[in-house]
Amino acid sequence: MKVLIIGCGLIGRKRAKALSENDDLVSCCDVNEEVGQKFAEDFGCDFFTDYKEAISKSEPDVVIVSVINKFMRDIVLEALKNNKHILVEKPLGRNLGEAEEMVSFYQSKLKENPNLKFKVGFNHRFHPAIWEAKRYVDNGEIGEIFSIRARYGHGGRKGMEKEWRASKDLCGGGELLDQGVHVIDLIGWFAGNVKSVFGISKTKFWNMEVEDNAYVILELANGVTAQFNVSWTNWKNIFSFEIFGDKGYIVISGLGGSYGIESLEIGKKRDEGGRPFVTIKEYPPEDISWQKEWAEFVSAIEERREVIGSYNDGLDANKVIDLIYKSEKLGQILDI
Repeated sequence: MKVLIIGCGLIGRKRAKALSENDDLVSCCDVNEEVGQKFAEDFGCDFFTDYKEAISKSEPDVVIVSVINKFMRDIVLEALKNNKHILVEKPLGRNLGEAEEMVSFYQSKLKENPNLKFKVGFNHRFHPAIWEAKRYVDNGEIGEIFSIRARYGHGGRKGMEKEWRASKDLCGGGELLDQGVHVIDLIGWFAGNVKSVFGISKTKFWNMEVEDNAYVILELANGVTAQFNVSWTNWKNIFSFEIFGDKGYIVISGLGGSYGIESLEIGKKRDEGGRPFVTIKEYPPEDISWQKEWAEFVSAIEERREVIGSYNDGLDANKVIDLIYKSEKLGQILDI
């Protein structure tokens, strides 16, 4: 695949490193010339400061969009106009309106190019513990799921209130759009469509105009209840995702690195009660989710099939986030 990466920051670099030896990173683009030039030197590709020029002159097969939320929509729409496959980082724009605009335009393009792919970057699905947990759930290892409980957070860093993530204009929201969108996506992936939402989003500590904490209860269409807290005031990095079924449970902990060893715990309940049969598996510290997600995306393009973590998943997550914000304002349970 000929690839153009727009946005040469941390995530853009992760995406570049995740490409396979069969891919050709033809160019990169960033409004920051110093950052973009260094990226181009490190990865041996052409550099542009204008995304329209980069798309037209590079003639890529795939455009990877890893920019601040505010700038996603215009870049995605331009890439779609040029019939490029797209992988855009989560969240799908700053708000539901932007997500709907991108999805609507993409669906119109499908009429002339039915093989065009549009994917949202939900790399968490491809962490080995999460991927294996999905297989266990689908195989009925813990029976019928009835509840999910999750926590995801960190403690921020000095000066975080001045970063772009703290800007309502640049991001559209705070922790919900940062880490919360991953949790919402995983809940949907494991258990199906959300039916109703009750949420509280608050700024507890950081002096910023977006939320640093959210506390949410979701009722899913199939009766599963999910609850989660995402936080920029956890002080110690944490990822915990628990799934409970009528035959047992699954606990996914850690994501490697500062989030701790990635592990998968499976508990099978005994008919007579008491301590369940427990199996724990740990995974190497290297984060392979980016490579796995990219490989799946490329195979979906080549095989002309739906991708895992499609535009619809990004849209669904933004619908839930939109309702969480509305639920906070109204103090009510709201239906999708």
